[in-house]
Order: sequence, then structure tokens, then C-alpha cells
Amino acid sequence: MSGRRVLFGAAYYYEYQPPSEWGSRSLDEDFRLMAQAGFSVIRVGESVWSTWEPHDGEFNLDWLLPVLDAAHGAGIGVVIGTPTYAVPMWLARSHPHINAERRTGVPMGWGARQEIDFTHPDFLFYAERVIRSVVGRYAEHPAVMGFQVDNEPGNEILCNEQVFQRFVGALRERYGTVDRLNDEWGLTYWSHRLTAWDELWRPEGNMQPQYALAWRRFQARLTSEFIGWQADLVRSLTQSRPDLFVTTCLSYERPAVADDILSRTLDVTSGNPYFRMQDGLALPDGGVFSQHWTTSGVWAVYATADRMYGSRQAPFLVTETGAQAIGAAWSNEPGYDGQWRQTAWALISRGAAMIEYWHWHSLPTGAETYWCGVLPHSGDPGRVYDELARLGAEIDAAGDRVVDLTPHADLTILFSNDSKWAQEEQPFLAMPGTASVGPGVPDRRSYQTTYECFARGAFDAGLAVRTVHPGQIFDRAPEVAAAQFGVLVVPAFTIASDRELQWLERYAACGGHLVLGPRTGYEDEEARARPQRKPAFLDRAAGVWYDEYANLDAPIPLDGEGIIGLPSGGHATRWVEGLRVDDAEVLLRYRHPHFGRFAAATTKRHGSGRVTTIGTLPDLSTTEALMAWVARIDRPVGDLWVRQSPSQTVTAATNGSGESLRFVHNWSWEPSDFILPGDVTDAVTGQTTPSGDIVRLSPWDVRVFVLVEGVSAG
Repeated sequence: MSGRRVLFGAAYYYEYQPPSEWGSRSLDEDFRLMAQAGFSVIRVGESVWSTWEPHDGEFNLDWLLPVLDAAHGAGIGVVIGTPTYAVPMWLARSHPHINAERRTGVPMGWGARQEIDFTHPDFLFYAERVIRSVVGRYAEHPAVMGFQVDNEPGNEILCNEQVFQRFVGALRERYGTVDRLNDEWGLTYWSHRLTAWDELWRPEGNMQPQYALAWRRFQARLTSEFIGWQADLVRSLTQSRPDLFVTTCLSYERPAVADDILSRTLDVTSGNPYFRMQDGLALPDGGVFSQHWTTSGVWAVYATADRMYGSRQAPFLVTETGAQAIGAAWSNEPGYDGQWRQTAWALISRGAAMIEYWHWHSLPTGAETYWCGVLPHSGDPGRVYDELARLGAEIDAAGDRVVDLTPHADLTILFSNDSKWAQEEQPFLAMPGTASVGPGVPDRRSYQTTYECFARGAFDAGLAVRTVHPGQIFDRAPEVAAAQFGVLVVPAFTIASDRELQWLERYAACGGHLVLGPRTGYEDEEARARPQRKPAFLDRAAGVWYDEYANLDAPIPLDGEGIIGLPSGGHATRWVEGLRVDDAEVLLRYRHPHFGRFAAATTKRHGSGRVTTIGTLPDLSTTEALMAWVARIDRPVGDLWVRQSPSQTVTAATNGSGESLRFVHNWSWEPSDFILPGDVTDAVTGQTTPSGDIVRLSPWDVRVFVLVEGVSAG
């Protein structure tokens, strides 16, 4: 995506308003208010199949025309959504067999959304028909700038009969014979050996980890194929409009999504970051860490943006984010004044090419009545509208200086969807404080918890992160990757092939700094525990190995070896790998009568690079110190643009014209000062300020600076 400015707007559902209300606010008034607020885009139509097609084969397509005409008149572009995630009840009634089954033979019922087996040929017939009708009707409308296919796909793990049979077919294609499947999956265990393909048991009763991983990979493949099918269909219907883009909006916690693979089928990645506002966006934050489909903490806003950029290694669209309260009726944290500006500019600084809020009107009915929009239930513009209008004016003023951004990164973190799925089925972490409950309560987010530990540590150290996926890095020559990604953090990378682990060793030998997190190299691509010493294929390069490990129900103290500047009171949490040192340098040890024999973190020179091994989840301050150390060891001093108070963040990016930008935030009620390290131009006001001047940041404030040409960034 590129253009004169970052796109800015909201989802718009005029059709949701009760007929009695339509006369009280005209379309013209809505679009006057949108234009006044600086809106340049709206999203429409993705949730109302029963409005597009109220009866089987009877289409009502013209209801949207007044909306598109009004948008065009106001100079606002439109993204039209295909309505395939929410089927009409006439289709549910006439074809009940398309209902999704979470357990074999047990339909989940109707009344929510995404209740369909989207792979069923009967569903696809009707889906194609409505897509052809909607896209064919509006592809040529001058307001239309793109199409969103479906909505937040991958919400269900489908156990329908025909899905299972397709799964068996996929296994036959991959393994050829049941004998090979028996051998690869180790099905001698518990007498699970098969003599024929039709003996394979159903997924909901499965406890075999190899089966579980194959099943989750297959579900994600189905989701990617479905979205790719829709995207190709839309492209075939819009060949006369090469300017249009095709996307879908991703919710990254959906169980059947591989974001990197799915995004290959699209023209641009889109995602829906929702985050707690008010004190959830304060710095310092007191260690807030719990994450869900909504995130907590400033660090998580940046981590989410880095994941969205990482899906394609390219700028992305924010198709939904919170306007007011989000979620349930009892979850109400509309932002403090300034927080919409802060979060929007934070997302833009990491590559967002569109900021779109959910949604314009607050709905008077339905499951999301209290998921409030830009306008409150009264319909009268209020504080939220005023805040977003201020943001819209800033985005418009910044113009093309904040588009086509490439975010700067101090280190790279590998994200493995395969490892995430495997650890959802066999979590290696228990929830803290649950050891009294039998063996403890499993942490189904073990992978995300580990990934987030390192992402959070990097953020706390003032470092910027790039996220990459295995398919985006292991096809590069190791020496090329070592030059491009100077520090590569690999946490909980359990599902890895021999080639990938050997590649990591070569990356370090070629000059990269490889940081191994817990569990990396323990399993192979079939989720089989490896016979090699752990970390497999990396123990010699790391100078350390282990063959035992333990869960921690309570933190244990750590002692530093005087190398990394360990803060006093550091602790290991959640997990211990019994690292035995061969010829590595010890960074951290456990202060414990049993675990004290093991190293907690080590480092070793390897070839022209380095391998650092971290065998636990350190507490926040310790992880911050470790990430600061790995970023600076063996590397020159970085950018002088760094935070100057605990409430600040400073991020960097380069725009499409090659200009270097800095985004300086103050996430606090207390004002803070920032001394400029170089001459700058304010991207919003155009004012130029010399190096050494003090910029006063108000509570919940943000400034966007363009470095003056010829002035060093550090």
C-alpha cells in the first residue's frame, strides 16, 4: 500500500441503525462528520449476507449504493467486505449439514457467527454466488478502493466428516502408506498402529502429539486455501481495476490461522489489534503481562504491530481497533485524552498504512451493543470523535512523510506457528502458582508466553524488534541473514527440521548473534523428541547442553557473573533447563541448593559470531538486561535517539522517500522533556527545531520528527 497519506477511518454500518433513527441522521450528516474528522476510508458490508441476499437467489444489491455515493462525494474511499463469515438463516435452515462441528457429529448450532464448515461444496456454491453478485455490482464504483474477503478467519477447528476425510487424504498424499505413518508418528505406542487408512481415529479423542500437530497444520491450510480462493475470485472479477487491493482482517489468536502463509494469498496484510487503554497504556506499567485476544501494556501494542509487519515483511492495514469500550458490557476502558493519538502513531511507526476503528455508530442491538464506536449511543459527536478528529488532522498534515515506512529493528525474533500449535497441545509451561492442583494447570499459551517474554524484554530495553517466520528466513543463505539480521532470538522453537537447526549454527558461524530460548531444538518437524543432546545440532556451537528440565511454581533467585549488569533481585520464573557447561561463558546461575549446579544463561563465540543460550524465563528486569546486552555486545553503539525518561518510547523508521523518522511518546500523566539529539522537522506542524533544544511532551503525548538531511542520527 502506498499513497499520499496513511488511510484513516472506521467500519460503517448504516444498515444496522433502526429505521426510526434513519431520518434523524442523514447519510450526508454522517459523511460530513467523517470528512470533518479527516476520514479517508470506511469498511462496509462484510457482516450482512442476509441483507445482500434476503432469500435464496433473491439479491438486494442496491441498498449500499447511497452509502458509496455519499462516500465518493465526501472524498472517502470504501473497502467492501464479502459476507461469508456470517451466513443467513435461510441457508442454515436449507443446508443444516454445513454447520461447523467442534466434535464429530455434533453441530455447534446457530446464533453466533463463523458456524459453518467453509470447505463444504454446498457452502462454497452459495458463497461464490454472493461474492460474484456483490463484487460484480460494485467493482467499478469510483469510491471502491479494495475488498476484504471474509472476516477474522480461522475461528473454529472443524471436525466435520468431509473435513476429516480430506485430512486422511492429505495424510495419504504426504506419507504414502499407513506403515510409513505408523513409523513417523510412533503409533506402536498404546497399540495405535494402523493397518488401513480408515482406522484413523477422530481428532477430538486424540492424545498423540504427532497427530495433533498434523491436524492443526491441516486446519490452517484449509483457512489459507479458503481465503486464497476468495481472493482469486475477487481478482478475477476486478481485472479492469488493477488499482484495487484484496485483503482480509486477521485476529492473530485465531486457532486455525498461519498468518505468514495466509498473507501470501493477499495483496496486503490486515489485522485487528485490540488493547486495553487507560492505565493499561501507562509507562512504567508495574509488570502487567497477561495477554489474550486483547493485549495489555504498551510493549504489547508494539509487539502486535511487529507481528503484523512480519506476516509479509511489509506495511500492513489496521482494519479494526478500539474506538471506545471493547468486548463485553463489563469491559469499559475508553482511552484517556491523547491515547488514540499515541496508539495510532505507535502502529504507524511500525508500518501501519491504515488506521481504521471499529466502528462509526454504537449499535443499539446485538451481541456487540456495548462494543462502542466513534459516536456514542446518542449518536452525537463527543470526546472520542473530537480526539479522532485531532488525529485525523495530524495524519493529513503529515501526508506522504509517514507512508511506506520500513521500521528500524535492533534485533529479530523468530515466530513459529508450528511450535505454537504443538505447545497448545502439549504445553511445557504450567500456570504459575498451580502446583498444588495435581501436576499444575497447563499454560496453553506456552509458546506465546515465551515469545512475549523476549519481546517484552527487548521493549523494556528500548530496542525495536523485527518478527520473522521460518519460511521467511531459512531459504536465505546464512551469511546473508547474518548480515541482515545481526541478532536473531529463537525462543521455544521446538518444531524444527534438522536443516533449520543446522542453518542456525551456520548463521552464528557466519557472524550472527544467535540467542537460543527455552525448548529450542528439542523436537523435530513431527513433534518427536530428538535423540541428540539438547539443543540439538547446536550444543557444540553453544558450548552448553542439557538433558533434564523442571517447571518452577515460584521464582528462584539468579546470580550474575558480572558481565551483563544484572539488576539486583533477578529471578528465574516458570522453567529451568539444566544447562551443563562445556566451554561457554556463564552469564547467570541459579541461587538454589539443587538448581545451582546448572547455568541459567551462557554465551560463546562461534566462528565469527556468537551463541547465547537462555534456559529459563527470566523476570522482567533480568530479561531487559539480557536483551540490552545481546544487542550491544560485539556491535557498535546504536542510535542516540533513545528514551530519556521511564515514561517515554522512541521508535525509528525510514519512509518511502528515504527520510529517517523518529516517533517520541510520553505514556504517562506526568509531562516529560526530550532533548533533541539532532536537527528535526516536525512531520505534523512542519516546524524545524535544532539539536539540543528541549521538547516538552504533555501527558499522553506523541511527536513525529523527520531528521533534517545531512544530520547524523547517531
